[in-house]
Amino acid sequence: MGEIDSIDCSGKWLDLRTPQIMGILNLTTDSFSDGGQFITRDGSVDTDQVLRAAEQMVVDGATIIDLGGESTRPGAVPVAEQQEIERVAPLVELLASRIDAIISVDTSSPKLMSESAGLGAGMINDVRGLARPEALAVVAESGLPVCIMHMQGQPNTMQDQPVYNSIVSEVIGYFQARIVESIEAGIDKRKILIDPGFGFGKTLKHNLELLTGLAEFKTLGLPILVGISRKAMIGQMTGRPLDERVSGSVAAAMLTIQNGANIVRVHDVAATRDMIKIHLAVTGEIS
Repeated sequence: MGEIDSIDCSGKWLDLRTPQIMGILNLTTDSFSDGGQFITRDGSVDTDQVLRAAEQMVVDGATIIDLGGESTRPGAVPVAEQQEIERVAPLVELLASRIDAIISVDTSSPKLMSESAGLGAGMINDVRGLARPEALAVVAESGLPVCIMHMQGQPNTMQDQPVYNSIVSEVIGYFQARIVESIEAGIDKRKILIDPGFGFGKTLKHNLELLTGLAEFKTLGLPILVGISRKAMIGQMTGRPLDERVSGSVAAAMLTIQNGANIVRVHDVAATRDMIKIHLAVTGEIS
């Protein structure tokens, strides 16, 4: 199977011939970087503020907006499924009708996946790799592209001394098995993306091994999405607090692109877009 150069995301095409940016919009109270940013005092989502933020991300260069209603930071407490749906579903419908970008839904909930597909979502992004009952069947029925991520453990336990013998080969092995299971469930292989899950059940050493070995994941023949933006690994390497990790995040994103990433999931869209422009100019992919 040759490398995939574009994906149909519910009528909007994602061009993978050049690196693409996925902008992060967390509709949560406790996400590690932007938790509570879009939540009002009464606990509801400020839809106007979300819309403005999404519009600005598109202006800055995002081709995908990733909406999440449940924090998956280390130690995160699970959110009730209905609360997650109430946070996310109305925003999927709003943004799908108002902005020129693919709307991705960051969820492990099969019910939210199904509802989002009917409201205009163009992609599903599941940190649990479609492990929940019915998730595989729901995504297959929706026909939407899906990003399958690797995570050792669960968000509330994943950083409790994670262990690997050979992280790159083990994560690749995980994807090989999940790809087979996804195809058997009726998901088109041409609509599967993979995310090695930086920071999800990995130490800094594991994350660096994944970064240097990222090109090996190209053997799977699928687009690679990575999320490193502002994560603890950036803080560990730079000594910077959350609000000072833009430069480190952009540098790390550049390395992932150089090592084969097709999509970078980021908080700081404009800075990342500048980096990609420089990367493309240097590599001769644009004039």
